Amino acid sequence: QVQLVESGGGLVLPGGSLRLSCAASGSILSIIDMGWYRQRPGNPREWVAVMTGGRADYADSVKDRFTISRDNAKNTVDLQMNSLEPEDTAIYYCNAYVKLTQRPRGPFNYWGQGTQVTVSS
Repeated sequence: QVQLVESGGGLVLPGGSLRLSCAASGSILSIIDMGWYRQRPGNPREWVAVMTGGRADYADSVKDRFTISRDNAKNTVDLQMNSLEPEDTAIYYCNAYVKLTQRPRGPFNYWGQGTQVTVSS
């Protein structure tokens, strides 16, 4: 019904930057919020950032380093990651809370397949 496709992961040196992108497609009536989670090796998945309406919220661990942006017309969300640290190494997942065009309309929670970010020298 709804597909989320991430792109932009990769290998970067400590202190470097990466930009992740996520595009949602399918039977979308509206997206209530879109955001990013990550799963670091040996840890549970954790919330990173979310945009709800025009408001952005961040986990303390990434505040002032990461910036989330959203294009409501294109159903996309980006995550600009600066000053990356080895502790940011993780699989990053896009997440969207979506109302569907068909019944039941939801909203329902959807996940992307994940993109690997590795910060290492």
